[in-house]
Amino acid sequence: MIENTDNERKTLILTGASRGIGHATVKRFSSAGWRVITCSRHGFPENCPWDAGPEDHIQLDLANPGDVKRAIHEMRERLQANGSRLNALVNNAAISPKGPGGSRLAAMDMDVEDWTTVFQINLFAPIMLGRGLLEELKAAKGSVVNVTSIAGGKVHPFAGAAYSTSKAALFALTREMAHDFGPLGVRVNAISPGEIETSILSPGTEKLIVDIPMRRLGQPEEVAKAIYFLCTDASSYVNGAELHINGGQHV
Repeated sequence: MIENTDNERKTLILTGASRGIGHATVKRFSSAGWRVITCSRHGFPENCPWDAGPEDHIQLDLANPGDVKRAIHEMRERLQANGSRLNALVNNAAISPKGPGGSRLAAMDMDVEDWTTVFQINLFAPIMLGRGLLEELKAAKGSVVNVTSIAGGKVHPFAGAAYSTSKAALFALTREMAHDFGPLGVRVNAISPGEIETSILSPGTEKLIVDIPMRRLGQPEEVAKAIYFLCTDASSYVNGAELHINGGQHV
């Protein structure tokens, strides 16, 4: 059902759209009538899993700061078609390097260069995109949603030290952005997923179900609904929040 009743079609820019939470988010917003501009390291695939086209996809290497700057310029050009307004930016893309068999990489297990790459993708790219698209977000009184993680608040059996600390820093960044962007009419929030059933789950994740009060894994669609909530008027006075989506695992 098309839910977008505004005269102007709303627009979302989303990183990490090809699978899991990102794919479900594209479907949720598209079903509500939004235009979704997707971003990934790869070009638009012929067998695309979401309803879009090359005109709504931007090839972008978030690990390369120069390419992020280049992509921001391209995004702004794409947005000119709807009056340079951006209703929502969702920073979903992230990397979580693993050891053999999907094992956790401890603080001493990764080279500094790899730590730098993790932080560039998981932390620095979101602030680069938020700052680079601020005028477009202001024009729409838009929202930013950063995807953090339950691993940002405690040591996780599978998420490595670099990933976990980058996600903790991303919520701290969310707080700072909410403070700084709020007076400009732009809300900034975060969602913190727990164990979500996607194709990239580490082996052994099912053993964590006993620690989840709801006794099941979450579904990508459940996370997408929360992201949608934070990007619409239903959350018009929510700013600087981190919404836990983990079936109560954090308690």
